[in-house]
Amino acid sequence: METAALVLVLSSAFLHAAWNALLKRHPNPEVGVVSVMSVVILASGIWALGMRGPAFSSTEGLVWALWAGVCESVYLAGLARSLRQAPLGLAYTVSRGGAMLLVWPVSVLWLGEAVSPWTVSGVALICVGLAVMNLSHSAGAMGTGVAWAALSAVGIAGYHLSYKMALGTGAQPPALFATGLLVALPVLILERGRQQGWAAFRREALLAPGLVLTAGLISALSFGLLLTALAGGGAGAVLTLRNTSIAFALVLAALQGERLGRRQLSGAALVAVGAVLLGVPE
Repeated sequence: METAALVLVLSSAFLHAAWNALLKRHPNPEVGVVSVMSVVILASGIWALGMRGPAFSSTEGLVWALWAGVCESVYLAGLARSLRQAPLGLAYTVSRGGAMLLVWPVSVLWLGEAVSPWTVSGVALICVGLAVMNLSHSAGAMGTGVAWAALSAVGIAGYHLSYKMALGTGAQPPALFATGLLVALPVLILERGRQQGWAAFRREALLAPGLVLTAGLISALSFGLLLTALAGGGAGAVLTLRNTSIAFALVLAALQGERLGRRQLSGAALVAVGAVLLGVPE
């Protein structure tokens, strides 16, 4: 991976962990994620208006963008619930580490990315790390939150591969991201409004406006950098390096007063090392 792409991915990783940490501080993350994504759509739409040429040069790219939106809705719903029911460090590591395990074999078998002893070792370490984290006593007590994080991992893997395929058809990153979220957001709004009640939903959607605006702008920048890097790099390699955000998330969780047990910290460390190994060139 070229230096410029590496800088883009690592910057995106830090910003991604940062907006997740902010969402964790929202009074109701399941509603807060809707407000944050509304800001992201607005920011991405403004960015897209400044681009030249067609947003989608083919129908195939648009179809992939729409499918990415379905996956985004799964990801965001799972993310919000996991952050409400489990610590940031645990939820984040399970969702991002799990996504790597799903994307890596698809990238190898479908997209032709290379296999090496490093990548095999990385996958093994991620598996062991996730197992260690989720077999710990405290993780077991938060099984529902971990399950939502695992569902979030499926959504992450799906939208990551979908965005990669759309970019391969010449789709512009900001239009691609905005389209995906325009599909995902109505699903989240309907689901939350019906389950929570529309009056309560509207009230809580307006909470913490400064936090929502900041998180939304950071999220938009994070995904913009990710898609720019993804356009010129392999899906597996980019997602791997993007998930160095696990380390950033653990640091931010500690700064917010969260304390993971030894097993969870050990598991997170194994996942982080596994991510690095997956990114080692053949």
